[in-house]
Amino acid sequence: MKILLINTPRSPENRILEFAPEAAKPFIHKKLIGPPLGLMTIAAVVKDHDVLLFDTKGEFDLTPDPPSLAGLVKRLVHEFKPDIVGSTAITSELYYALEIFTEAKKANPRIISVLGGLHPTLLPYDCFHPSVDVVCQGQCPHIFRDVVQALERKSSLETVPGILLNNGSGLIRTEGKPRSWDAANADYLLPDRAPLKKWINAYKVGGSPDPSTYIFTSLGCPYKCTFCSIWPQFKGKYYQRTIESLIAELHSIPDYPVVRFADANTVVDLGFMNALFDRILEEGIRKTIIMDIRADVAAMHPGIISKMARGGLKVVICGFESYRDEDLKKYRKASPASDIAKAIKVFHDNDIMIRGNYVIPNDYSEDDFKALEEYSAGNPVVYAGYTILTPMPGTVFYSQVKKQITDHDYLKYNFFNSVMRTTLSYEKFHERVGSLWLIKSGKDVI
Repeated sequence: MKILLINTPRSPENRILEFAPEAAKPFIHKKLIGPPLGLMTIAAVVKDHDVLLFDTKGEFDLTPDPPSLAGLVKRLVHEFKPDIVGSTAITSELYYALEIFTEAKKANPRIISVLGGLHPTLLPYDCFHPSVDVVCQGQCPHIFRDVVQALERKSSLETVPGILLNNGSGLIRTEGKPRSWDAANADYLLPDRAPLKKWINAYKVGGSPDPSTYIFTSLGCPYKCTFCSIWPQFKGKYYQRTIESLIAELHSIPDYPVVRFADANTVVDLGFMNALFDRILEEGIRKTIIMDIRADVAAMHPGIISKMARGGLKVVICGFESYRDEDLKKYRKASPASDIAKAIKVFHDNDIMIRGNYVIPNDYSEDDFKALEEYSAGNPVVYAGYTILTPMPGTVFYSQVKKQITDHDYLKYNFFNSVMRTTLSYEKFHERVGSLWLIKSGKDVI
């Protein structure tokens, strides 16, 4: 079988950037950086077939005058002649996945389209569309392979358990459950990074001259923050990879000096992380490591932060979320605001660059903005990020405020656009969020 996997473009919608002061615009996020880990894993599970993995994000980043997405898909289908086209989607990129499938089927109506990813996992019936033939949920490389094998045998896709099929009037779930799949351990698949070599120069963080890649050390998250879609994706469960598989993978990627640990929360099991970084140091693995670490973990366990710094940890993304305990309790963050200053000190003591992230509710008043400015300026980090508290579909927060949502355009669900009515005027609110990006202790752009 010929299989074309296409990584979706990123949403361009960014009202923070649009309305921000000019001085702040260079620091505001404009893109997600890094190769598509999910599709690389899908490519690995069907590597015995003829697979083409195409990264539109990398293509658009490297090509000064790229073609339209429709034109790109048309060319790929014409040249490669796939039997199957697959893609994955987060909420803000769902429309692009649908456009990819629409254009593929215009070029060849016989193509079978398969959609997976975060949004289809949490809201599968949201993905009913004339261009979508199959929806797969969860960690689904094995399910995708079952779909491929059924098509190769010319069997009905109804024989593949636990998938959603488009019958013309809706999505119908096939009978049975997919076989169990231990994506973090027994069934872990080393992602196939070879097809993405073409775009390696697009995978650079900030001003780094070296490309980065994603590695996950765990799946899921044991915390239950209301605004997060990761723990619902894994039904609240947490899965840790083995040290041996991580060490083997780190050795296998010499082309990527920078490694971004793509975990919702990297440091959960302190014993595991201690042992992992003991091995990294023993093996002489030299990578620049980026990871997400909670403020309370750093505040309470400075020793593990020091060891990870010796093992290559250089950049930490830390979700401060709010300077007010009442907000953190409402978000079910399970970490007091007092941990922020403690964590900053621990990271600074170990020469770790911090990106401290705050989320801004839509009901912020001018007084709220001024109070956050004062707090953030008093607890400076090298690089601070300020995004909008967004009710992502499938989260607890979404269910709490769905009647207050005024904008249902999924392109705007990327944390840079308010989709609820704001206390300040719409333009002023985004301008004030944009101005916050100037509050930091350095000039770095991470």
